[in-house]
Amino acid sequence: MKKNLLVLTLCAGALLMTGCASKKDLQNCQSENQRLSSEYQNAKETIAANNARIKSLEDQLAQAKASAAALQGSLDKSLNNANSNNINISKLVDQINESNQYIRHLVEVKTKSDSLNLVLTNNLTRSLSKEELKEVDVQVLKGVVYISLADNMLYKSGSYEVNERAEQTLSKIAKIITDYRDYDVLIEGNTDNVPVNAQSEKMKNIRNNWDLSCLRASSVAQYLQNRFGVDPKRLTAGGRGEYNPLATNDTELGKQRNRRTQIIITPKLDQFMDLIGEAPETGNSQK
Repeated sequence: MKKNLLVLTLCAGALLMTGCASKKDLQNCQSENQRLSSEYQNAKETIAANNARIKSLEDQLAQAKASAAALQGSLDKSLNNANSNNINISKLVDQINESNQYIRHLVEVKTKSDSLNLVLTNNLTRSLSKEELKEVDVQVLKGVVYISLADNMLYKSGSYEVNERAEQTLSKIAKIITDYRDYDVLIEGNTDNVPVNAQSEKMKNIRNNWDLSCLRASSVAQYLQNRFGVDPKRLTAGGRGEYNPLATNDTELGKQRNRRTQIIITPKLDQFMDLIGEAPETGNSQK
C-alpha cells in the first residue's frame, strides 16, 4: 500500500514537472488514491477485529485451562476417595468372611456335641430294661443330657441312703459316665414341699428339704465313686430342695414327680469354652 502511494505521488510530481498532464489523468489519479485509501481503512479495521478475536480466544483458552485444572483436581480427589473406599470395602469383606467361617465353626461344634449326646442317650436307653425305663427318664435339652430318677427307686424309705435296688441302674449310668471321659457330671437332688419329719431317727439331723436334697445327691455321687470307680473330680453334687418342681405339689402324682434326682451329663466347661474360643485360621487374618 505504501508502494502505491509512492507511485501516485511520483506520478503527480511528474505531471506537475512536465506540465503536460491532462485533466483526465489527474482525475484518474484522484480516484485511484480514494480507492487505495478506502482499502487501507478496511485493512486497518480488519486487523483490529482480528486482534480483538485473538484476545477473546486467548481469554477463552485461559478459562478452559483453569476449568481443566479444576476438573483434574476433582478427578484426583475422587480417585483417592475411591481407592480409600475400596480398601475399606475390602477389609469389611474380609471381616464378613471371617465371621461366616467362625459361625460355621460354631455350628460344627454344636452339631458334634449334639451327635455325641444322641449317641450317649441311645447307648444308655438301650442298656436299660423296660422296668427301669418306667422310673428313669432320659432327655437331651439344649445340648445337655438329663437322666431323671425317681426317689423311690434310689433311696431307702424316709432316708437319703441309696438302696440295693438302685445298684443295677446306677451301674449302667456309671458305665456311660466312664465311657464318656470328656463329660462332667452334676447330680442334683429335688424334693416335694412336704416338710422333713424331724421325729424320724433317720432324719433327726436334717433340718429341711434343702438338706435332704443335698444329702441325697451326695449319696448318689459317693455311690458312683465307691461302687463303680467314677472319678470324683468329674462329679458335682448339689440340692435344689422343693424349689425346682416339675409339677404342682397339690396332688400325690405331682409330689411323686417332684421327688427326683437328676444326673446331668454335659461337656466339660473349660474344654467346651476352649473349643468355642478357637476361631478358625483364615488367610486374611494377617493385618
